[in-house]
Amino acid sequence: MSGGFGLCGLPENLIVALRDTGVKGLTVISNNAGVDDFGLGLLLATKQIKKMIASYVGENEEFERQCLSGELELELVPQGTLAERIRAGGAGIPAFFTPTGYGTLVAEGKETREIDGRWYVLEKALKADLAIVKAWKGDRAGNLIYRKTARNFNPMMATAAAVTIAEVEEIVEIGTLDPDCIHTPGIYVDMIVQGQFEKRIEQRTVSAS
Repeated sequence: MSGGFGLCGLPENLIVALRDTGVKGLTVISNNAGVDDFGLGLLLATKQIKKMIASYVGENEEFERQCLSGELELELVPQGTLAERIRAGGAGIPAFFTPTGYGTLVAEGKETREIDGRWYVLEKALKADLAIVKAWKGDRAGNLIYRKTARNFNPMMATAAAVTIAEVEEIVEIGTLDPDCIHTPGIYVDMIVQGQFEKRIEQRTVSAS
């Protein structure tokens, strides 16, 4: 699992580290696949990913090429369903019913059930061997705080993996963070590192002068 939303909240340093290991055949669960030269796009360029489970796959020409050529397997999941499948994995819930996708390709091959007059699709939880997440601050016990859009996917992914590694903008001493403001308790985090970040803008829109 790789956190982030668009290019916000990406564990960009850990993605580079993962690339440098040379590991192949990865199944990656992420909202999207980065861009060609940044984020998960780096792992696509080296063909280290064999399957993507994602909700949005635009902005990446290499992803498109590999997918259309059959080099890369893709499981497209509605965005809310993806978030809930990950949350369920972290909460120990094996599956849940949702109306999203009923009567579409999303429901093919899945159990459906009518409940109170409405049809639902059974979606299975997602869990991972490894989650790499990005937070704003973390203390030496692994307690994490995210900022704004970076709270998309990172907090639930941190709970849904056998091993979670967090990269943060700042590491502080234990007791520095207000307990009421912690988004991910350190019990879920196995390792924490401090990184340097580019803070890229995915789509820059400016008004005419």
